[in-house]
Formats: sequence, C-alpha cells, structure tokens
Amino acid sequence: MRYPVALARDDNDTVLVTFPDIPEAITFGVDEAEALENAADALAVAITGYIQDRRDVPDPSPAESGHFVGLSLLGELKLAVYRAMRNREWRKADLARALDVDPRMVDRLLDLRHASTVAQLEAALEACGRRAEIETHELEEA
Repeated sequence: MRYPVALARDDNDTVLVTFPDIPEAITFGVDEAEALENAADALAVAITGYIQDRRDVPDPSPAESGHFVGLSLLGELKLAVYRAMRNREWRKADLARALDVDPRMVDRLLDLRHASTVAQLEAALEACGRRAEIETHELEEA
C-alpha cells in the first residue's frame, strides 16, 4: 500500500512533501531524497493520528507515475488490525478482551511507531476473524 506524494520546491529552497490522500501528512527535506525519507515518518505519524481519533484511514488513490511512500510492513499489519477492528465495530477494549490482554497492549499494537511482533499482530487479526498474506513486487527503477 503506497500513497502518492506531491513534491514541490518551497520558498526556503527545501522540498515540500504533501500527501493528497492524507492531508495531515506534511514534511520537507533539503533535497528530494531526504524529503521522501522524511515522508515515511510523516505518513506513519498522520495515520497514527487517524487511529487515535478512531477515524477511517483513506486508501491510497490510484496513480500511475510519480513518487510514492508507504508504511513499513509492520505498519501495514497494524493498519490491517485497526481496519479489521473497525469492520467488526470493535473498540480497543473489545480486542483486549478477545486477546485476554491489558488494553495498553492494544494501544501498542496500534501504534505505528511501536515495535510489536508479527506474532502479536497475527493473533490480533485472527481475533478479528482475519489473516494476513504477504505479496511482493518488483522495485521500480528510479
């Protein structure tokens, strides 16, 4: 899941990065490479905000060319858990009960910057009636 980004030269000679699908995610860098690197963190922070506010996280819009930024694999699994909870109309407390864990663990499971384990996320998905599959793709030439 990769989100398209817009790159623009800012008035202070930096590169501004915005996400058309996630307007809260904005960052910059001294050059294009740094801006794109910073964009991954900005995306994770913004999506974490959506999760904390219990809002739907938009899917990436289709784009055929340009620059894209995605979540880490762990971040994608965490987002999958969150979406599975929303599909069941579960709150964090419901998932905590289903997993028989302290509700603070669910907070960590949904924090895109926390290093949860894949096993924990698989268990959370299973509790929500879901499972994860991995798909790989060829890297695009820069």
